[in-house]
Amino acid sequence: MISGLATPVLIAAALLALVMAGVWAVARRIRNASIVDIAWSANFSLLALLYAATLPGYRPRRLLIGAMTLLWSLRLAFHLCRRVMRHHPVEDGRYEELRRDWGPHADRRFFWFFQAQGLLNLVLGVPLLLACANPAPALHPLEWAGAALFTVALAGESLADHQLEAWKRLPANRGKSCRAGLWRYSRHPNYFFEWLLWVAFFVFATASPWGWLSLYAPALMLFFLFRVTGIPITEAQALKSRGDDYREYQRTTSAFVPWTPKA
Repeated sequence: MISGLATPVLIAAALLALVMAGVWAVARRIRNASIVDIAWSANFSLLALLYAATLPGYRPRRLLIGAMTLLWSLRLAFHLCRRVMRHHPVEDGRYEELRRDWGPHADRRFFWFFQAQGLLNLVLGVPLLLACANPAPALHPLEWAGAALFTVALAGESLADHQLEAWKRLPANRGKSCRAGLWRYSRHPNYFFEWLLWVAFFVFATASPWGWLSLYAPALMLFFLFRVTGIPITEAQALKSRGDDYREYQRTTSAFVPWTPKA
């Protein structure tokens, strides 16, 4: 099965490279690299459509995993699009810092940064690839378990995003840390449920030949969330803008896994 996957992977790589080159051109024109986050999320919809339409696996499985990926990808892309457009032309703090660090070479380096994001799409899309290529003529209990976990994770992430947006709309909450709903139990419930989505994709893929290899996908996402672009940068920005209120929030509230707040 593995040998037959080279062609769709190469097609996907070429499409992602073209898409990210186009997104980079738009970002350069509007001077806002934040749109890479929207493109990164939406690219999984491209992979879902390509793999589900062209791979020879069991059709109900391809439709199920493709629909799961589309639903998650488009919801996240739409959410990020609203957030980016609300703050445009101000860039996300991560990209402002990169632009300052890279100075006159920023545009060229952003091109390769965008291409790296497309490569990350391709790498993280392997669970979807393996599931769509699985010819087994029935859905496995692990696939049903993955779909159930996906439903919980998508609902949790959507609820967390909604609660945070509702909190920010109230002028009285300006300068305060959100402690509404899921945010009372975790400082980053959106990140937790995002990671849980990748666990769900892995569980789904384990029913396919070589699917266990995709364990790296949730592991890689956990690394990014804890060490690269997730919690460290978000919390550094929160400490700058909210100071002692956020320090108290850090003291009493779990960083990741929803848990009972400390007294």
